[in-house]
Amino acid sequence: MLLVNNNLVVQSESRKQILKTNSKTIIILIISIVMISALLFRNFFFKSTYLLKSFGELSVAPEIAFTNNKPTFLEFYAEWCEVCKEMAPKVSAFKDEYEKDINFVFLNVDNKKWGNYIQQFAVNGIPQINLFDKNGNLISTFIGKQDEIKIRESIDNLEKEEKTYEEIINSEFSTIQENEHNEVSPRSHG
Repeated sequence: MLLVNNNLVVQSESRKQILKTNSKTIIILIISIVMISALLFRNFFFKSTYLLKSFGELSVAPEIAFTNNKPTFLEFYAEWCEVCKEMAPKVSAFKDEYEKDINFVFLNVDNKKWGNYIQQFAVNGIPQINLFDKNGNLISTFIGKQDEIKIRESIDNLEKEEKTYEEIINSEFSTIQENEHNEVSPRSHG
């Protein structure tokens, strides 16, 4: 009887060791998969944030944009704004497609040096895109998440002679807020 009990104890200890080893292997495998996925898909997850950060660097100065006889695409955004991040790839595609014919100006609402533009264009929700004709007349205002086709139509209509102002507001937008943690350096254009 003692021999049987000892065999059971040995078998039980052996099973615990195997389970412990298997558990460690599974945990290591899961951690490895997560890390490899993060490395492979980092551009996908962080692309929008990177695009928003680069907008300010790629922007035409507003003073130049409104005086060089080209239509202007003006976007107010913030790096913390989820809707801005979601729209960033579309806006970047517009810039790539139209930048030879249109000024692209990107103003980060967290940068205090853009306060006069924020007031002038009554920005209270972001992203806000304002489209101006070559004479600096405001033609369209888009607030919040927008359909790419509607923005494209408005951009294409900037060259037409007859224009009427339109404002398109979507309920998916971020309210401008005092954001002390994400202050932007005054040297930064964005």
